[in-house]
Amino acid sequence: MPEEWKSFSVDMIENNAPNCPLSYGPQLTERIKDAVQNNTRLLLNTDNGGEIEISGKISRYNVAPIAIQQDDNATQNRLTIAVSFSININAPEKDVMQLTVSRFADFESNVNLASVEAQLIEEINEQISQDVINKLLSNW
Repeated sequence: MPEEWKSFSVDMIENNAPNCPLSYGPQLTERIKDAVQNNTRLLLNTDNGGEIEISGKISRYNVAPIAIQQDDNATQNRLTIAVSFSININAPEKDVMQLTVSRFADFESNVNLASVEAQLIEEINEQISQDVINKLLSNW
């Protein structure tokens, strides 16, 4: 990570996905802020600025059956979330990194999504935030 990078900001992640809970964009935004602060030396700039500016759009949030059995019943379902990020770099040179992430978590088909959704979202958010950090650390 270049020495010039001291701070970062994260714009509210936009929700462009049908069926996505309204609270998911803000939840993912906060998770990314926490992950970058806890896993890099960058400080959060609350004035929307800094050397790194992260923005994103949720493009997919869906549940689909997987593991279809002989009687056409699924034994598991999969929650998939896809997010496209734009990472604007203001120093040492202006640049833009693009990152598209699609992550999923599986759950038993006999379980109601509402009862496990918070846990699945937490698992997926952990993976997405790690992908953002890896992108920040690996491009240099």
